[in-house]
Amino acid sequence: MGGERRLAAFVRRRGVEATHRGERGMSAIEFVILTPVLFFLIFAAVQFALYFFADHVAQAAAQAGARKARQEADADPGGWRARARETSGSYIEQLGPELILDPDVKMLHPEQNTVGVEIRARVPSVFPGLDLDVYAISQGPVERFVPDGGA
Repeated sequence: MGGERRLAAFVRRRGVEATHRGERGMSAIEFVILTPVLFFLIFAAVQFALYFFADHVAQAAAQAGARKARQEADADPGGWRARARETSGSYIEQLGPELILDPDVKMLHPEQNTVGVEIRARVPSVFPGLDLDVYAISQGPVERFVPDGGA
């Protein structure tokens, strides 16, 4: 009876040692394989966030510039473009000066009483060689004051 116990204990111990011997170094290999994947996922999430925040900043700047253009295009036909461009630029400077790179702000020419702003810009990249651009456009009708012809 005692010999059987010793034999069973020996077999269990050898089985455990064999299992441990076969897996020796596996955690290091898993770490080496999974770490770059984990870093890539983290950087991809950061890039995704940068891009969408830059897109929202460009949209806000285009809407602010278009709002200014709509207000002033009728009152000042010659100077509304500069003020609308300045308004868009100040929005970019306030919301994301390091996030919107090389912004190109263009005024859309008034067509049938419609004015607008178009913005194209680059987004900083976490990955070397990845060039991302954002594009935003906002336009609307020119606001006009029409005096009441009431009685």
